[in-house]
Amino acid sequence: MNPYEQKRRWKFLLLAFALVIASASLWYTNYLVKNIAVSERTRAEVWAMSFKKIIEIEDINDEYLTVIFSIRDSLSMPTIVTDERDSIIYWRSLDSTKTNFQVEENGRESAIFTRKIHDPGYFKAQLAEMKRQHIPIVIIKEDGEKWFVYYKDSQLLTQLKVFPYIQLLVIGLFLMVAYTVFSSSRRSEQNLVWVGMAKETAHQLGTPISSLMAWIELLKSKFNAEKDPLILEMENDVHRLEMVADRFSKIGSTPNLHSHPVYAAIKDYVDYFQVRTSEKIKLSVTGDHEVEALMNIPLFEWVIENLMKNAVNAIGGEGSIEVKVIENLVKEQVFIDVTDTGKGIPRLKFETIFQPGYTTRRRGWGLGLSLTKRIIENYHKGLIFVKDSEPGKGTTIRIVLKSSTRYEPATDHPADKVY
Repeated sequence: MNPYEQKRRWKFLLLAFALVIASASLWYTNYLVKNIAVSERTRAEVWAMSFKKIIEIEDINDEYLTVIFSIRDSLSMPTIVTDERDSIIYWRSLDSTKTNFQVEENGRESAIFTRKIHDPGYFKAQLAEMKRQHIPIVIIKEDGEKWFVYYKDSQLLTQLKVFPYIQLLVIGLFLMVAYTVFSSSRRSEQNLVWVGMAKETAHQLGTPISSLMAWIELLKSKFNAEKDPLILEMENDVHRLEMVADRFSKIGSTPNLHSHPVYAAIKDYVDYFQVRTSEKIKLSVTGDHEVEALMNIPLFEWVIENLMKNAVNAIGGEGSIEVKVIENLVKEQVFIDVTDTGKGIPRLKFETIFQPGYTTRRRGWGLGLSLTKRIIENYHKGLIFVKDSEPGKGTTIRIVLKSSTRYEPATDHPADKVY
């Protein structure tokens, strides 16, 4: 199993474990909520019975009356008693600032000219909420009239209903921050390792490249082969090795970007690559010859190299690869489409192919497209993505760069000039 698949499996396992914990927490909290809700319903029914006794019994001794009133006063949930016409008869445990407050009359400040009123909108809202939460308890009086006892959840029960979601939110935020910090530190550590390995590789390549250059010069002078095609191709390969070493030596440092014709940069590498690939695969570069973009040529050629090699591997036998340069004048962008006739990519893998470690080859490291994405997005401030792909028909990968083409301002027509 490659590292990417293994990492993804661990992510799924951790996610499943987190879902089990969250489900268990929600289940247990709902269990407590149901028990407390049953308990509050029972207390409300007992309270309704005591309330009925108070309004029905006229001759009652003080001891019995004390017991009934203690039951009535023990109810902590907000409660409203209404008749059949929803006229409020009694309430308790509501907001006292809304149920009983003073209003001045005629702007006079004297207490003589103030009166106590209630906020009808508050009662209406509370009663509507109570009706939504619970079925009312019915009190049938001796004369047959029905009163209804409405109540809503206590503050404890309300908080308990919300608590697990707040808890899960806090845990989720903590895990997110922890994952971000951990990933950032891990990426920083990996970057340091990559930079060190790259610079050491460039250093190790320096000596054999110098030796190869010396041997080529010796062959030229000894056999008078200045224009021999084989010697020229050997020189091209040595120059390519020099460029590779230069790429590795500059990893970790900010590259210098210069405005350069995109078509020319691509054509130079494709011409070099065509000689070194199978004759069964036809390469072509089409599109706008003049459009320019800010690029670092050695790094950009590395991108084209990785895309071309992946396309060749995807084709396997006979096929074609086309690189098309398109200028988007509206957005001032350059589109570079690399299209092959290979085996294609499933839609679910469009993002995955750019992940480090992902590869379909047995001996592949899965770093080419990951490095390509980093060069385009981090160094060139562009975008790279799978524009289109269909298994068995081929793939188109698009690169988006910011255009740096300088256009000359339009000149006036001679007929418009005044001499």
